[in-house]
Amino acid sequence: MRVACIGECMVEFAQEDGSLFRRGFGGDTLNTALYLSRLGVLTSYVTALGDDPLSAMMLAAWQAEGIETAEVLRVEGRVPGLYMIERDARGERSFLYWRDRAPARELFDRADPAMLDRLSRFEVIYLSGISLSLYGETGKAKLRELLTVARKRGARVVFDGNYRPRGWASREVAQRAFRAILPLVDIALPTLEDEQMLFGDADASVCLRRFRDAGVAEIVIKRGPRGCLIHADGVLVDIAPPAVLQPVDTTAAGDSFNAGYLAARIKGAPPRKAALAGHRLAGAVIMAPGAVIPANAMPQDILTSSEAS
Repeated sequence: MRVACIGECMVEFAQEDGSLFRRGFGGDTLNTALYLSRLGVLTSYVTALGDDPLSAMMLAAWQAEGIETAEVLRVEGRVPGLYMIERDARGERSFLYWRDRAPARELFDRADPAMLDRLSRFEVIYLSGISLSLYGETGKAKLRELLTVARKRGARVVFDGNYRPRGWASREVAQRAFRAILPLVDIALPTLEDEQMLFGDADASVCLRRFRDAGVAEIVIKRGPRGCLIHADGVLVDIAPPAVLQPVDTTAAGDSFNAGYLAARIKGAPPRKAALAGHRLAGAVIMAPGAVIPANAMPQDILTSSEAS
């Protein structure tokens, strides 16, 4: 089963000690794509990059992780966006961005009909609220058309809300975009804190109701150290993480949970066991700086242990 992850990867500068920063590459859907690939899922990344050395380094790094890059557009004379992560004493992070002219914003303006047809034939299409924030109204309309066609061909659409206010002209614009995409979503992986920020949800039950009313069949509400709340097949379950950890860096906690959960579901695990796989992977990621942990720091047997739980 092939997964297409749509979004943006940027140059990342993550704070390490004092005023020192480490350069890497990251972006929410790219983080998920990378961890999916490490978990043995056939994964393509779908974005637009420049023709500069940093873009070439990104492609090489993704290919080294086993990520397919055939659907990455290259735009002459352009460079990717950049972001900087600063962490406080609790491991919580804040971001600064330089991305207004990133070519990823023009993906659906530049994608030709043949590319859109290829994308519609993937078995799973994964995107986030940050993906949505990249595109103008024409781009979002083309994205919705792509998802509609893909679902008719049997694809499942997976959506992580991942609301970041700085990416949107206003809260109301973001709300409209989210409401327009939800009827096309099969699996939703929202974070409660983000949904509360965007929609003012009083609690998880209000959040859950909005997704159910939109017709989403499988809903996994992430709640940080409290674990996740899952609604699937008419059953509501609360899954706590195996352990409560003091994070070093929470960057990509949700992205990695999504990868663990989705990989387990693709490989046949039920939602409860898939959530345990997500918790295990996220638990490892938050104990190291930056969005991407070394391959040798990946927890062993994430998927098989979840199946045996």
